[in-house]
Amino acid sequence: MANKDELEVERKDQILDAAEKVFSERGLDQARMDDIVDESGLSKGTLYWYYKSKDAIIDALFDRVFASEMHALAALVEADQPPPEKVDIFIRSVVKEIRRFERLMPLGYEFFALAARSKSIRKRLQRYYRRYIRDLTSILEQGVASGDFRPMSTREVAIAAGAMLDGIALYWFIDPDEFDWDQMQEVALRLVLSAIARNDS
Repeated sequence: MANKDELEVERKDQILDAAEKVFSERGLDQARMDDIVDESGLSKGTLYWYYKSKDAIIDALFDRVFASEMHALAALVEADQPPPEKVDIFIRSVVKEIRRFERLMPLGYEFFALAARSKSIRKRLQRYYRRYIRDLTSILEQGVASGDFRPMSTREVAIAAGAMLDGIALYWFIDPDEFDWDQMQEVALRLVLSAIARNDS
C-alpha cells in the first residue's frame, strides 16, 4: 500500500498526465479544469486539492517538461569525461529529449506563445534558458582550458548552439514528413564540433 508521499506523487502525475492530453488536444486557452477532471478520472475536489487553478497546473507541467533536461545537463558539467565527449552527449541528449516530447511539441510552443502575454511564464523560460546556456558555457570553457577547443567566446557559442537545436525542433514541428531526426542530429553534432575544434594547422 502506498504511503502518503507516494500517493501524492501518484495523484499529481495522474493529474499532469491528464492535463498534458487535454492541453495538447484543446490548447491552453480552451482547456477547462473540468476537462482535466474528466480525463484524470479523479474528483474535482482532489484536483483542486493539489492544484488550485489552471495556471498552477501549467506551471507544474512546465517544470516537468523542462526539468529533466536541466538536471541531466547540470550533471554532465560535473562528469569526469573529456569536453568533446560531453558536447557529443549533450547534443544527443537534447535531441533525445525533444523526440521524447514529440507529442507535446504543440504544447511546448504554446508555452512560448503564452510567454508573450504572461510575465511569470516568460520568467520561467528565462530561467530555463539561462541555466541551459550557463551549463553549456561551462562545458565549452572546460574544453578551451584543456586545449580540446579553440579559444572562443564560449557564451555566444553556447547561445548559437542552443538556438540551432531549437530551430531544428521548430523545423520538425512545421514539416515532420520532410524531416529525419537521426540525420539532423548528426549534422548538428558535426556543425558544433567543427566550429569549436582546435585548429593547429
